[in-house]
Amino acid sequence: MKLARPFALMLGMSALLAAVPALAANPQPWQLNMTPGVTESSAQVYQLHMIILWICVVIGVLVFGAMAYAIFAFRKSKGAVPAKFTHNLTAEVIWTVIPVLILVAMAWPSTKVLFDMDNTSESEMTVKVTGYQWMWRYEILNYRGEATGVNFISRLLPADDQMRRVGKSENLSWDSRPNYLLEVDNPLVLPTDTKVRFVITADDVIHAWWVPALGWKQDAIPGVINEAWTNILKPGTYRGQCAELCGKDHGFMPIVIEARPRAEFEAWLASRRSAGEAVAARPAPAQAAAEG
Repeated sequence: MKLARPFALMLGMSALLAAVPALAANPQPWQLNMTPGVTESSAQVYQLHMIILWICVVIGVLVFGAMAYAIFAFRKSKGAVPAKFTHNLTAEVIWTVIPVLILVAMAWPSTKVLFDMDNTSESEMTVKVTGYQWMWRYEILNYRGEATGVNFISRLLPADDQMRRVGKSENLSWDSRPNYLLEVDNPLVLPTDTKVRFVITADDVIHAWWVPALGWKQDAIPGVINEAWTNILKPGTYRGQCAELCGKDHGFMPIVIEARPRAEFEAWLASRRSAGEAVAARPAPAQAAAEG
């Protein structure tokens, strides 16, 4: 009974780790497990993670259980006499073949998930992401086969930037900023139920574009174009950060995605295009002065 308690405790902790879901798609304080996310690829990664977790739990219970039993049942105080043999061909074959079979069984679904995550074909929308010190530029290159011309910078929200520099004040407090350092002035708006292709690069140093709810992270490297894709299944706001040390303000490069139903996204896209056309049509100051 005494020996059973540690194993029961280990199984209980493993079950707790596996059973506690994320309260939301974004990471939560003291969250024990990875988030299932809100995309096709994040769901695949989460399911694969859970399968391999339980395989590791079973292996751990069997191995440490056998060790504990051998230590207890064949202890010297009970008069146990160790065997004199040094090799056992059957045992060596078994403990070599079984791990190989387990690794192959884990590699098969893992490889399939990796190939699926790498396949950016048949996307309906392409977004170019460029990392700068210390902000992001988003260019919606096309949507459903049509160029959009939408191009904007996204950086840390000015109120958060002020707080990190001067601390809280009468107008700014921690309670008023529940997503402190995770808010931006221009979030990236994406449609749900749409395969979105990302082309990711950087202009100065290496960055990494990472939103946990999407289920992947991609490096942004100057002179290199990396690809990724997502298909967000649930509307909502999803947050991330630069995940590659890129200078003194690396910790102040948040990412915010607003996933909206397709009709709402198309309305937003139309408003951004109209605003961009209005800015482009506005005469330059020198030209306006000459015409005046």
